[in-house]
Amino acid sequence: MEIVAAADSDERGLTLLRVVGQLQRVIVFLHSFACDRSHLWSTQSSEARQGPVMSDEQITKKVREICEELILSQENLKEVCDVLHEELNKGLGKDTNPEATIKCFPTYVRELPNGKEKGRFLALDLGGTNFRVLLIQLGEKCSMDSRIYAVPQPIMVGPGDGLFDHIAECLASFIKERELGDELLPLGFTFSFPCKQEGLTKARLARWTKGFKCAGVEGRDVVELLKAAIARRGDCRIKVMGVLNDATGCLISCAFAKQNCRAGIIIGTGTNACYMEKLEKVELWDGDLDEPHQVIINTEWGAFGDNGCLDFIRTEYDNNIDCESINPGRQLYEKMISGMYMGEIARQVIIRLVAEGLLFDGKSSEILEEKGSFFTKYISEIESDKPGDYNNCRVILEELGLNSATDTDCANVRHVCECVSRRAAYLAAAGVAVLLNRIGEESVTVAVDGSVYRFHPHFHNLMTEQISHLIKPGMKFGLMLSEDGSGRGAALVAAVASRNSR
Repeated sequence: MEIVAAADSDERGLTLLRVVGQLQRVIVFLHSFACDRSHLWSTQSSEARQGPVMSDEQITKKVREICEELILSQENLKEVCDVLHEELNKGLGKDTNPEATIKCFPTYVRELPNGKEKGRFLALDLGGTNFRVLLIQLGEKCSMDSRIYAVPQPIMVGPGDGLFDHIAECLASFIKERELGDELLPLGFTFSFPCKQEGLTKARLARWTKGFKCAGVEGRDVVELLKAAIARRGDCRIKVMGVLNDATGCLISCAFAKQNCRAGIIIGTGTNACYMEKLEKVELWDGDLDEPHQVIINTEWGAFGDNGCLDFIRTEYDNNIDCESINPGRQLYEKMISGMYMGEIARQVIIRLVAEGLLFDGKSSEILEEKGSFFTKYISEIESDKPGDYNNCRVILEELGLNSATDTDCANVRHVCECVSRRAAYLAAAGVAVLLNRIGEESVTVAVDGSVYRFHPHFHNLMTEQISHLIKPGMKFGLMLSEDGSGRGAALVAAVASRNSR
């Protein structure tokens, strides 16, 4: 830039020259700064530098390339099946169980409902930030009454006695409200955390999950802790007849209606599975060998991969989520599937795409940058839109402070969600296929419960499609939604135990 001015005695002319000279230096500085910034950006991401000049088709192609690492091939899934089968064998083996990541705890539940159970039974269902108390009447007329109680955050991370005192208080309130008086009520206790069971009414907590960190509970019998809390109150009569987890409750609940139900799967905040195994394959079994020669195994498969055996399909997003979790290095399979983590996986992918200039013109929002701001329910809602319709997607993006999303942005956000949910469904399907192959019966019903399975619009179909590819030829199966599974199942366990004790 060249400036020419007449130098004379006019003071205004000299002032103008000085101002123009200063402007020249500022322009040169800004140009140099811009070049430096351009160079820096190009060293970080050449794609982001090119983003503004890319066409929608080029952007979409690049987004799909980045998302490819979330897509599992049939070879990947078959390898997952093979590895899971080996890990289950380790869990069931007496010598290999101590080092196994999938613990395969025998539940001591060996009989399923036969439809002849009668009476009134309580169920307590604890597995997350809320728990339910249920009263179930079985017989000619069946009925169910229930109430949900919250577990406040301070109690979730406070002393263990505080948690069980809170539960006992809610139980007493429930019984008083229904005027059950001095009736001795059999109770089934669904405790949906990893436990080592030592009997139908004895289970030691192996470790807390799902955000719980109550001190003084790990390694202790949760039934004894509950009974002690009830005894401290002294205002209700309850007999704990069985303790189980939500997966077992799910199986038992569906078995009441489907006699060929042999497996129960949870795909919600967390994930777990149980299945009916022959006693001869359970080296850990320390009970009697009388009929029936079977027992439900609580796999605790959420820990699948904790020993590194799933590293071949894990991504940078999985590693980030694991590092930022309250239990790094644990529950790695669960962190790829369950509702506690799916939304955050999608958010991390979206954040990367924004940083590379492939979404929202490279502009993020304060809300989107916050960990956990992209809820898993958003994935279900976005995928509920009809193809080419982005109504739900736009509403969600506006909630996240992204008000100028184009159709291309919405389509690419949906693609991210589809990749995350499809991977989760396929991994869950691989797990179910392994259990079906182990059960080995011609026709099996699989009970399924959990918010992800229940509310995602395509999860059931995705699982069904993939299970069909992975099971042995000629086998038939059905996925059955378990209604009130963990609660109703607990009551049914209490009913079966009561029936057998007469």
